[in-house]
Amino acid sequence: MALKVYNTLTRKKEIFKPVKEKEVRMYVCGPTVNDIPHLGHARSQISFDVLRKYLIYSGYKVKFVSNITDIEDKIINKANELGISIKELTEKNEKSHLEDYEKIGVSKPDIQPHATQHVKQMIELVKKLEEKGYTYIIPEDGVYYNISKFKKYGKLSHQNVKDLKTGARKLANEEKKNKEDFVLWKFSKSGEPSWDSPWGKGRPGWHIECSAMSESILGLPLDIHGGGQDLIFPHHEDEIAQSEAAFDKKFANYWVHNGMVNVEKVKMSKSLGNFKTIRDLLKDYPGEVIRYFVISNQYRKPVDFSKSTLDQAKVSYERLKNLVQNLTNDGKENKDYLKEFEKAMDDDLNTPKALAELWKLVRDEKAHGKIKTIEKIDSIFCLNLLKKEKVEVPKEVQKIVDERNQARKNKDWKKSDELRDKIKSLGYSIDDTAEGTKVKKI
Repeated sequence: MALKVYNTLTRKKEIFKPVKEKEVRMYVCGPTVNDIPHLGHARSQISFDVLRKYLIYSGYKVKFVSNITDIEDKIINKANELGISIKELTEKNEKSHLEDYEKIGVSKPDIQPHATQHVKQMIELVKKLEEKGYTYIIPEDGVYYNISKFKKYGKLSHQNVKDLKTGARKLANEEKKNKEDFVLWKFSKSGEPSWDSPWGKGRPGWHIECSAMSESILGLPLDIHGGGQDLIFPHHEDEIAQSEAAFDKKFANYWVHNGMVNVEKVKMSKSLGNFKTIRDLLKDYPGEVIRYFVISNQYRKPVDFSKSTLDQAKVSYERLKNLVQNLTNDGKENKDYLKEFEKAMDDDLNTPKALAELWKLVRDEKAHGKIKTIEKIDSIFCLNLLKKEKVEVPKEVQKIVDERNQARKNKDWKKSDELRDKIKSLGYSIDDTAEGTKVKKI
């Protein structure tokens, strides 16, 4: 079975066929580093990390690019609010993003471009659009893209330009020719960061950044362009308009978007006070549990983070890991279970089904090749199922374990069971094996 992915552009699952056989050029919109990473970042980062690793597992050579937006209005406003430099703010927050992503098993991109390092390419892209008649200037504001010049505007979000809804948003500038026209180059105000350009000192608009970086690094068309569903409109719609108008090529063949994040069934937002960071979660849950929870949900569907759902994920993950830790390696590989795993993953990354196959394998008493098969599956899931954990047993718990061992020697099974329950109440479990008593943290 060939890999099928849901393409937002066509609104259907399609067999994945890269431009070059067995090579994939993949661009995913990275974070704007105005703050530390939140649950939305965790969901998106894990989803595309799984896609990337499954493509590699499937024999593709993947060039994975994900940017860092280190210049944007939110960043300028946050730096001013905190009274620190933009550089200090972005470097500190970027470090937090990279550290937290590593803790949830996300591998670094092959290339991670910074917007501020590609301003030259952005200026060149705006010049191309200007030469082709797609731009106009609003004095003391910036260079704008005229969406009415791009006849296919709205094709990704499947909206008719005439019917585009801006919600409660007001026109940023009454001089815009169309309400959805967007800025390509913003003229700088006093005290703001700026670069020289043919239109005067200024800085790039947010949308132009990804268009310039993806084309200059990967070339067009991209095989896969990804991001959260909140980026479909206007960000990705605007990227298509810029890139296809400037380069006369299709921008990306497959548009892949992960679903949104709710907290306790309510959309996460700072204004509602339910804003959760990855660091909030890592205080109570290991990175593997967060990853297990994300993988337990199909990437396109909305996901609800709550204490109860994460607690359930923690119990399930620890049970799975404990079962795996007790397996023996027969040096074989189970082709049947791998086939079922791949079948699930090929169906638009159906990770819940793939995870269910992993559970079936672990519990199947007749199955051979468990360790080697789990190793292959975990190269994608990255749950560290085979990693041996060194448990530091507190002195008070070890004392009870020793006391229980003595009770077992004396064949005092009643006392042995009572002490086992006492150990469990302190958060530890014990297994009596041929090699002796093994203590595990529950």
